[in-house]
Amino acid sequence: MELTKTTKKERSPLTWVPSLYFAQGLPFFAVALVAGQMFKSMGVANDDIAHWTAAIMSAWIFKPLWSPFLELASSKKIIVVSFQLIGGVCLGLVAVALHMPFWFAACVVMLTLVAVSSATHDVACDGLYISSLTQKEQAAYAGWTGTFFNAGRFISAGGLLLLAGYFEKTMGVASAWTIVFCILAAMMITLGLYNGWALPLAKNPASADITAQAIARTLKEVIIDFFKKPGIWVSVLFIILFRAGEAQVQTIGPLFLREARELGGLGLSTTEVGAVYGTAGTVAFVIGSIAGGYFTSWLGLKRAILALILAVNLPNLVFYFLATARPTDLTLIGAALSVEMFGYGFGFVGLILYMMQVVAPGKYQTAHYAFATGIMQLGFSLFKWVSGDIQIALGYQNFFLWVLAAAVPVAILSQIIPMSASERQQAELAAAKPSTAL
Repeated sequence: MELTKTTKKERSPLTWVPSLYFAQGLPFFAVALVAGQMFKSMGVANDDIAHWTAAIMSAWIFKPLWSPFLELASSKKIIVVSFQLIGGVCLGLVAVALHMPFWFAACVVMLTLVAVSSATHDVACDGLYISSLTQKEQAAYAGWTGTFFNAGRFISAGGLLLLAGYFEKTMGVASAWTIVFCILAAMMITLGLYNGWALPLAKNPASADITAQAIARTLKEVIIDFFKKPGIWVSVLFIILFRAGEAQVQTIGPLFLREARELGGLGLSTTEVGAVYGTAGTVAFVIGSIAGGYFTSWLGLKRAILALILAVNLPNLVFYFLATARPTDLTLIGAALSVEMFGYGFGFVGLILYMMQVVAPGKYQTAHYAFATGIMQLGFSLFKWVSGDIQIALGYQNFFLWVLAAAVPVAILSQIIPMSASERQQAELAAAKPSTAL
C-alpha cells in the first residue's frame, strides 16, 4: 500500500512540483557555479577557489547522517519551507559579507550555511515528493523535477552571470555580486512563501519508535548493513573514480574561460561565460541527460556503462582544444562547450543507475541510495579540492590532458566489476517492507 495519495482536496502537483525542485536547484548551483565565478571576479586564486568550494559542498556528502532525524518534525512541508527561507536569508547574508573587511572568510561561512540548509532541504524535498504522490504520479512528474532543478542551473550560470557581467562594468565587482546574491535571496524567500501555500502537508508518521534514540540506533544498523554489502568497497572506489575527470573540469573549466589570455585562458568576461555556459551549455546538458537515459534503457547498464563513462570524459578534449587553439570566436567556444556539456549529461546517467541498481538494493534501499549519493559527492569534492593545485602545477593544456587520463581507471574497472545487485541484496529487497527504509 502506498504511503500517501493525492486527493481531490489537494492541489495539482503542477502547482508545487516545479517550484519545489526549482528551490532545490537554485541554492545548489549558487554554491557550485555562481560562488566560483564571484571569487574569480574578486581576484581569488584558482587553487583557493577549488579548496574552499569543495569544502563548502561537503554538506551534500554528510547529509545522510542527519537526514533520518528530520522524521522528528511533524511534517516534511515544515522542513522544506523552513530551509527554503533559511537558505534565502543566508544567500542575502553573502551579499552583506562582500562588504566586510574580512569578506572572503565571511562569504565562505555564509555559503557554508547555504550549503547545509540546501542539503537538508534536499532530503525533505525528495521525501515530500515520494510520500505525496502515487507511484504512477511519481513517474508522470519525474520529468518536471529534472527540468526545474536544472532551471536553477540556467538561471544561475546563465541569467545571473550575464547580469553580474553587466553590473561589473557599470558598478564595480563587489556591487555587481551583491546584486546577484540579493536576487538569489529574494527568489528563495519568494519560493519559500509560495511553497508554504502550495505544498501538501506530507505528515511524518506518528510513532513511539520515532525518537532521537531510536533513529540513532536504526542509523547505526543502516551504516553497518551498507558496508556489509558484497563488494561494497569496490563499488565505493568505482563511484569515487567515476567523477574524477568531471569534478576537475567542472571546477577549472569555467575559471579557464575567465583567465586572462596572457595567463593561458580565453579571457572571457563574466557576461560571455554566462552566455556560453548558462544558456547553450545548460540546454545541451538537459538534452544529453534525457538521451543518456533512453540509451541506457535500450542497452541495459552492463552493456552501456563503458560508453557512458567515455561520454562523460572524451568530450573534455574540447577543453584541450580550447587551451591549445585559444579561439576568440564566441560561437565556436559555445559550440565546443555544448559538446562537453552534452557528454556530461549523457554519461552521468550511468553513475545514477549504478547506485540505484547495484549499490542501493537491499533491506534499506532508500537509505543506502542516500549513502551512495553521499559517497558520490565525496568523490566530486576530493577531486575538486586538488584540481586547482594540479592546474597550477601543470598549466591549462597539460591539466586537460591529465583530466582525460583520470578517466582510464574507472573505464577499466567498469569492465571487471558486477553491474547488477548481488543475490543477497535482491532477496533482501524482495523481503523488505516500505517501512524498513529510513
